[in-house]
Amino acid sequence: MNAEVVVVGAGPVGLAVGVGLRLHGHDVVVVDKLAEGANTSRACVIHPRTLEVLEQLGVTKRLVDLGLELQDFAVRSGDRQLIPVGFADLPTAYPFVTMIPQPVTEQVLLERLQELGGSVLRPYAATGLSQTADGVDVTLDNGDVIHAQYVVAADGMHSTVRELAGLRMPGNTLELSLSLVDVRVAGGLPTDEVGLYFAAAGMLVVAPLPDGSFRLVAEVHDAPEHPDVAFAQQLLADRGPRRAHPQVTEVVWGSRFRIHERVADKYRAGRVLLAGDAAHTHSPAGGQGMNLGLRDAVALADALSQALAGDESGLDTYATNSRAEAVRVIGLAHRLTRLANVPRPIRPVRNAVLTLAGRVGKTQNDLAKQLAGFPER
Repeated sequence: MNAEVVVVGAGPVGLAVGVGLRLHGHDVVVVDKLAEGANTSRACVIHPRTLEVLEQLGVTKRLVDLGLELQDFAVRSGDRQLIPVGFADLPTAYPFVTMIPQPVTEQVLLERLQELGGSVLRPYAATGLSQTADGVDVTLDNGDVIHAQYVVAADGMHSTVRELAGLRMPGNTLELSLSLVDVRVAGGLPTDEVGLYFAAAGMLVVAPLPDGSFRLVAEVHDAPEHPDVAFAQQLLADRGPRRAHPQVTEVVWGSRFRIHERVADKYRAGRVLLAGDAAHTHSPAGGQGMNLGLRDAVALADALSQALAGDESGLDTYATNSRAEAVRVIGLAHRLTRLANVPRPIRPVRNAVLTLAGRVGKTQNDLAKQLAGFPER
C-alpha cells in the first residue's frame, strides 16, 4: 500500500491529523490496533483556544453543540471559594470550557474524516519502521507494508513508533496514585462549574458532564482498580462540599492511574513526527492533555502539507514550537498538582494564601488565560 502520510493511532489526535491532511487534499492512512474506538476515557474538557484551532477542521460547532458549556472554574475548600476563575471575559469567540467525553470527541472527528473520504484501518499494529531516501516503510502486524512520505506517531504514551524511530521521552513518574470515577449523584453538586477542592484528605476535582453525571478525580494513596459507590461517596464526604451532602447513586465508570511528567527530547526523527501523548504526558490537573494534543495535530497537518509541497521547514518549526508549548503546559499542570498535594500541616496556610490571592482580579484573569490556553493574550 502507498500513502503520502501514515498516522498510527486513531484517538482524537490521530483522527485530527487525518482530518487536517484530507482537508489539504492529501492521501492519508490512519491505522489503529484496536478493533473499535475506546468507549471510556480520561479526557472530558475542551478549552477555548482548542475550540478556536479546531475551527480549521470544521468540527467546533458540532463539539460545542454536543457538549456542556461552563463559564466558571473554582478552587474551593469545602463550601469556601478560594479562587474564582471565570472564562466569560476571555478574548475569544468561545468564552467557556466545553465538557464532552473523549469518545464523543473521537466520534465527531471520525465522522468528519469519513466525510472527507478518509477511514481508519483496524485492527492493525505497527511493528516495524524503516526510513529510505524516498520515504518510510511501516510494517503492520499482519505483514503488510505501507510506503509513505511521512509517518505520524499518535499511538500514545507507550508509543511503538516513537521507540522504533529512536526518540526518547524521559521524565518522572510521580508518587501519586489517582482515581477517576464517573458517577450519578442525587443533588448537592453544582452543575455550572468545574470545582477543584482542596481538603485535608487531599485533592478532588468535580466536573459536570453533558449527560448529567459527574467526573470525580482524586489523589488517593492506594486507589482501587474498580471504584464503587461507597468509595465515591467517601471521596465527596471527605473532600467535597459540606452543606449540600450529595448522594452517589451509581458509578458509571472508574479507573486508576499514576501521573507521568514526560516530554520527548525531539518531536522529529527524519520522516517520523510525534504528536499527542506520544510526545508528552503529564498530570490531568487543569484538563490540558487532550487539548495540547489536538493543537499539536492541527499544526502538524499544516506542516506536513507544506512539506509534501516541497518545503520541510515547517516540520522543524512544528517540532520546536509544539515542544516548547508542551513544556509550558506540563509546568502549569505540575504546579497545580503540587499545590493540591502539599503536606497536610501546610494545607491551612495554603488555603489562607490562596484566599487572599483569589481576591486579586489579575490572579483570576491570569489563571483563566493559562487554563484556556491563552497565556500570551
